[in-house]
Amino acid sequence: MSDLQAQIQAELEAARAICEQKGIDSPECAVAYDTVEELQAEAAHQRQAQTPKTSFEQYCDANPDAAECRVYDD
Repeated sequence: MSDLQAQIQAELEAARAICEQKGIDSPECAVAYDTVEELQAEAAHQRQAQTPKTSFEQYCDANPDAAECRVYDD
């Protein structure tokens, strides 16, 4: 995970440099910050995957038809 954090930091610095050089309204600036956002999303996904499931989540995985585990869509 520290490799990913280092990559995020490097891309963030690169994005700042690109935006300073090309301007904040340039397509290059937008692409640079999109890259940063994608890396941050991946880091968040990895953190979430490492979080252990609660007892309730484990119960619902084992008993998806239980009344307390039902999810109703509007």
